[in-house]
Amino acid sequence: MAVTGSLVLTAAPVLASVAAAATGAAHSRGSAHFADPQDAALAFDSTAYTTITVSVDGQPMNVRWYKEICYVANPVAAAAQQPGGPGGGSTTIPNTACGYESMNVFVPESAFGNQQTPIYFAVNNSGWMASYIKAGVTNGTSYNSATSNVGAALKAGYVFADVANRSRGLIGADGTSPGKAPAAVVDAKAAVRYLRLNDATMPGSAERIVVNGTSGGGALSSILGASGNSGEYNPYLAAIGAAGIDASGRSTLRDDVFAVNAYCPITDLGNADRAYEWLYNILATRDTTGENPSPVDAAAIAAQFPAYEKRLGLRNPDGSQLTAANMLDTIRKEVIRSAETYMKTDPANTIPPLGGTFEIQSGGPGAPPTTKSYVNDWIDADNATDKVLSVDMAKYLAFVATQAALKTTPAFDAVGVNGNTTSGTETNLFGPSTQKYMNYTEYSWNHNNVAGDGSGTDDTGLTWDQYTSKKSTTVDDQVHLINPMDFVGTSADTAPNWYVRNGTRDRDTSFIISLNLDRALEADKQVKNVDYQLAWNQPHAGNYDVPEAMAWIAGVVRNAGTPLAPGRHE
Repeated sequence: MAVTGSLVLTAAPVLASVAAAATGAAHSRGSAHFADPQDAALAFDSTAYTTITVSVDGQPMNVRWYKEICYVANPVAAAAQQPGGPGGGSTTIPNTACGYESMNVFVPESAFGNQQTPIYFAVNNSGWMASYIKAGVTNGTSYNSATSNVGAALKAGYVFADVANRSRGLIGADGTSPGKAPAAVVDAKAAVRYLRLNDATMPGSAERIVVNGTSGGGALSSILGASGNSGEYNPYLAAIGAAGIDASGRSTLRDDVFAVNAYCPITDLGNADRAYEWLYNILATRDTTGENPSPVDAAAIAAQFPAYEKRLGLRNPDGSQLTAANMLDTIRKEVIRSAETYMKTDPANTIPPLGGTFEIQSGGPGAPPTTKSYVNDWIDADNATDKVLSVDMAKYLAFVATQAALKTTPAFDAVGVNGNTTSGTETNLFGPSTQKYMNYTEYSWNHNNVAGDGSGTDDTGLTWDQYTSKKSTTVDDQVHLINPMDFVGTSADTAPNWYVRNGTRDRDTSFIISLNLDRALEADKQVKNVDYQLAWNQPHAGNYDVPEAMAWIAGVVRNAGTPLAPGRHE
């Protein structure tokens, strides 16, 4: 049952005394505070680096690489063999001790002695999958700052942190699944705390952390940005030996961040199926495109959406309440704004006339790109005046669904439903570490019919409402702890600056999810800057607008002024 302070989910055991002390975080910066022996063990070694050389826009640059810094004192050991190898097999990881709770830190030469420059904090867990440590900056590589966010960050003089984290799919050394929610969020918070603990000795400012991520990484960026300093995470932080948790389980460091740069966030998972099925059934998109294999399920899930949206109590910029009744019109207006922004940016940016064709290029990593033509039957634009004259929403949604097949029904919690045991949906992000998966939404729980999987009414004899009303239940706590919508507008210290993008051709989640996040952020008085748009003609992807995003980061940094010296209060 989702009640603050009763959170014992997965991974390492948590002492009862620690769980009872899960209170709000102290707001001292604490950079030079090493009274706690565990914090002392996490001290940054400024001499432990390798110098590599890269080229940015044709200019050589020396970069100090601090390799695989383990940001927790009690990392969770991983099995040497992890899923996800070539052809769907497995891969061998060399760092089983801390490879999923480490970060590579890269310092460009302009930041060698600069403790004021921002820290560009990159998370890499697409699809909410576990992210093994990677080196986003490699020796001898040439970067174009107009197309590479890595090159642009280095050129701007930012410290670049490549952060690994546990999440779904991770196999522990003991054979369990220690990446269940909220492990990814807890690890990201622990990495932030490491940076704060060592702020006085590390290049860059922990008061200027900018979190960047796409898809599952966009979702992780969003919940990290929304839930700053919430005491609900303290028991989990204590279990992995995160910096700034004292012997009583109280926080002595902060884990809020300065800015979020999120692309197509796969978030609000507890309600994502409702939003998805409503969007792609309200105008019969699934039927139109022949992608409705479970019409009864789709209709039943879609029917839950209006009540959910009403409960959020969100409002549009004109003050009107955002509801299912005006959701399609709200999305239409965002699509129009996206198209008109695109046309105004450059005279060369034009939209094909009705009856003309969109030439869409696609292709996976390592594969040659392919170009397909799609007839424009849905948007009428006047390129001479940079104005959109009309948008046919039924044909627009069909256009989106035609380029990439719609997801299954349910889209995010399909395992166990109608006998499905092979789906790659996020179902295995939830449940105890000893269980392969657990349904985390009402519909999927009540319709699980895979006997013996430990999930659903069929195995427990309890409906979703009955199951989640039990005090011992934790799956709904897991859903809560990775949902930014539950923290925006609360006492949590939500990041003041947000840049959120979702492509107008993205069918991986409903446009409603990012739109709801935007409206919630706009209503939060802590949030000073929200730059939200549907990105014109972009699919499910990120970092396609590097100059624009980096200019936004530079702007919010400039407006915020110089951060205080390490160890001082703001």
